Amino acid sequence: MEKAAPDPALLDRLSGLEPHAWSGTVWRHTFADNKPEKTNARWARRNPPGVEVLYTSLDRATAIAEADYLLEIQPVRPRAKRTIHRLQIRLKSVLDLSDRALLASLGVDDEALSSDDHSRCQAVGGAAAFLQSDGIIVPSARSPGQNIVILFGRAHPLPAVWVVESEVLDRA
Repeated sequence: MEKAAPDPALLDRLSGLEPHAWSGTVWRHTFADNKPEKTNARWARRNPPGVEVLYTSLDRATAIAEADYLLEIQPVRPRAKRTIHRLQIRLKSVLDLSDRALLASLGVDDEALSSDDHSRCQAVGGAAAFLQSDGIIVPSARSPGQNIVILFGRAHPLPAVWVVESEVLDRA
């Protein structure tokens, strides 16, 4: 199946934004023995099929809130080990989409942000990846914090990610 090209109007809006370099500490939550550097190659909120991402948060509480939500929606609560990781990242081309008014102008209003229908969020993430951004800063759907979604694939060179420390929280 051939991937659909991103919406030209969305590409125009995103290409009008000024990307910037970003480096610093982010937080990532994992379940079981999944490695913190393991990308999500399947679809999720910000990545359509075919776009690999690493979901991270700018603060520890936001990373935990995102994971707590995943646990809450499971029909049977998993008993997997939960680990929070502190990562150091260096990105060269980040689009800051953290302003909710800007995000709404891109088709992602508050309702779309928290919806189980991820199509509008995926459209933005897919378009950013198409434009070879290696990250987007976006509001969390689960807390007042922000996430950095690291985009892999077309960006050259690949974003730099280092694990600084990991802490087992508990069993889910």
